[in-house]
Amino acid sequence: MSRALVIKVTVGEDGSERCNQAFTVAAAAVASGVEVSLWLTGESTWFAVPGRAETFSLPHAAPLADLLAGVLAGGRVTVCTQCAARREITEADLIDGIRIAGAPTFVEEITQDGVQALVY
Repeated sequence: MSRALVIKVTVGEDGSERCNQAFTVAAAAVASGVEVSLWLTGESTWFAVPGRAETFSLPHAAPLADLLAGVLAGGRVTVCTQCAARREITEADLIDGIRIAGAPTFVEEITQDGVQALVY
């Protein structure tokens, strides 16, 4: 059985510790060889836009831009369709390698055998 992890982060700078924890867990899982799908929803959606992760700062935490790069290097990052639309973010606005998808795709990912899901 393969190991897979779907992580949904629902906060950005408005919940900086939870946000950073989600990115940290996702990057650590990728580094450990786990198949990772990181979903950015709510205010975390902004971190899919170039330069935005670099502005995030949390004392004693790894830089969010580095964590995001680690996830992109070996995992998948998705922005919620509705969250992107509410912020007028399009595919053209995103960092290369990040996609926009909706609830049906999320449900498909989390209902596969061997998948664990976490929400932050």
